[in-house]
Amino acid sequence: QVQLVESGGGLVQPGGSLRLSCAASGSISSINAMGWFRQAPGADREFVGAIWWSRGSTYYADSVRGRFFISRDNSNSAVYLQIDVLKPEDTAVYYCAAGRPITSTIMTMRGYTYWGQGTQVTVSS
Repeated sequence: QVQLVESGGGLVQPGGSLRLSCAASGSISSINAMGWFRQAPGADREFVGAIWWSRGSTYYADSVRGRFFISRDNSNSAVYLQIDVLKPEDTAVYYCAAGRPITSTIMTMRGYTYWGQGTQVTVSS
């Protein structure tokens, strides 16, 4: 089992930045990637970005590439999502996920077994 706890969400003005954190604990050796997803009100949960745990290479949704940046800290079993130039359409609950996806599933929900409780990001003036 892997437990995930997100933090760092909040209310931000358009154009601002946030850094979300996800702390992982438990059987870390059982996962090979971590991802971020988000779910806006009335919408499906969607992929935002992901990172391979060992080699650190990343994937991003087209809608966020260039503004969202994922990094990891293997020593602390944590992954981060830096969000720059926030837009109102970024408003959503952001979820951290962990699992053993393969290349074809790393950008899909079915690639992940473990999920955090989510952290709310609201972008509004």
